[in-house]
Amino acid sequence: MKILYFYQYYSTPKGSWGTRVHEFASEWVKQGHQVQVVTSIYSKSDLKAEKFIENQKFEGVDVTIINVRIDNKQAFLKRIYTFLAYAFFSVWYALTAKADVVIASSGPITVGIPGLVARYLRGKKLVFETRDLWPEGAIELGLIKNKTLQKIAFALESRCYKASSLVVALSIGMKENILARFPKANVIDVTNAANIPLFSTPKPFEGRDLLTPKKYAIYTGNIGVVNNSIWLLEAAKVLQKRGRTDLKILFVGEGQQREFIQQEIEKHKLETILIWGLMPKKDLVGLIQNALVSLVPLKGTPVLDTSSPNKFFESLAAGVPVVQNTQGWMKDFLEKYSVGLTLDPNDPIQLAEALIKLDAEPETLIKMGKNASQVASKYFDKDYLANKMLKGITEFCQ
Repeated sequence: MKILYFYQYYSTPKGSWGTRVHEFASEWVKQGHQVQVVTSIYSKSDLKAEKFIENQKFEGVDVTIINVRIDNKQAFLKRIYTFLAYAFFSVWYALTAKADVVIASSGPITVGIPGLVARYLRGKKLVFETRDLWPEGAIELGLIKNKTLQKIAFALESRCYKASSLVVALSIGMKENILARFPKANVIDVTNAANIPLFSTPKPFEGRDLLTPKKYAIYTGNIGVVNNSIWLLEAAKVLQKRGRTDLKILFVGEGQQREFIQQEIEKHKLETILIWGLMPKKDLVGLIQNALVSLVPLKGTPVLDTSSPNKFFESLAAGVPVVQNTQGWMKDFLEKYSVGLTLDPNDPIQLAEALIKLDAEPETLIKMGKNASQVASKYFDKDYLANKMLKGITEFCQ
């Protein structure tokens, strides 16, 4: 089978971003399928290109790079431009690339444009992969306020779902949301995956003489409003006020609020928070494995309750409990398997107190960690999930 995959954020483990598409595609290649990914340049990816259009290969996966740079620090209108530019140039491949099945992986919803072109102008089977509920998320967070743009975005979303032979949702919550609005759609849930061998194999601890194993909570990813980064900052202030400077909150990433948080660290002379820049995923493993807990914060909104963040799965694979603050499927999962805690996204005192409490209960951490490793191996192995998605494609697109 020849699979054409439209996805703007492709990265390998050498980058600082999720590797789902790379890992799924490389597994499919091992099974004898041909996969071409059409992508762009994301600031957290390891991809680089000198030409505007460049073809590279990673573990058998043909990767076509459209040299349009996307960065979370870009202004909103600039990001919209990059989404539209990618969609515009991707249409060429939708019209010309050899394919039996076309996958469009959103967000943003504009990635559906080349998928629809391949579906309607070439009669290709379309699989729409929903990474987040776009445009609902952008509207709920106040990023798209114009009513006309909202109508256009919803119309595009509706057409993507209705045109697809299969919709792949990245969480149970997303699947339920889509089926409630589009009951005739064929929807399966295939969560983000974890590279179990990478995250479960013990790695050296490199704390730069600033961290002590099991005395810090780690957050990896974008530092910004959607990720509720200020919640972590305020919790660090509470730890400082209570004299618990032995406990740290470590940010590893970049984003719109990094500079503000750094200024707050200096202003209040905080010893309970550290910010390190982007790191390749392979170098992050030791830091995650030795953390007290892994933090998965999001802004408290209903649409984000359906989120499926990479760090959630990778932390469990590393045998580290998760502390998160959404009220959807992740909350249910943590409770069912006893692998972490769900807190109030608006209460930093609760977060600080939870870290202090867990630090005093090492036996609880050990038990949660063992549970985490077991459920990650069972439900979130990358090869298992790659095959689950491939099975769905074969069933609905043949």
